[in-house]
Amino acid sequence: MNRINIRAEQHTDYQQVYKVHQKAFGQEEEGQIVERIRKSGGFVPELSLVAEIDGAVVGHILFSKITIETKQGDKESLSLAPMAVLPDFQKQGIGGQMIKAGIQKAVELGFDSIIVLGHADYYPNFGFEKASKWKITCSFEVPDEAFMAIELKEDALANSAGKVVYPPAFNIE
Repeated sequence: MNRINIRAEQHTDYQQVYKVHQKAFGQEEEGQIVERIRKSGGFVPELSLVAEIDGAVVGHILFSKITIETKQGDKESLSLAPMAVLPDFQKQGIGGQMIKAGIQKAVELGFDSIIVLGHADYYPNFGFEKASKWKITCSFEVPDEAFMAIELKEDALANSAGKVVYPPAFNIE
């Protein structure tokens, strides 16, 4: 397999990124969510990453700002969503490399936690644990084992009991 380059997304990647999500999910919603998040206040350009092979974008991952509403007030976190890899390149570790690169970049930027709604047998490989461990819930019904979080700083979620509220950009229209 050719060398994978993971880098920050550029404006010139937008069309390819949309197609990656469309082909990976077989529909338009995720690509539209990415476009809406880019226009929102939660967008962090350095945390919109692409995986490329021979100059072609084969994967994309997006981490954007979300809020955990707690009794002590709102706490900022990141959402890992969406993530996609072209079908021909899936199950080759590209998603995992993008997750690791995104976590590393989030740490460098000073974020202290990430929330993900995803496969319960996949994300724990990267240090994610059930969000319920910290008494963090989702604003909509999700299986407990699929709603996960990771602390990027020690005890970052210690006093974060509350509800994750996703911004309107995540709403599927």
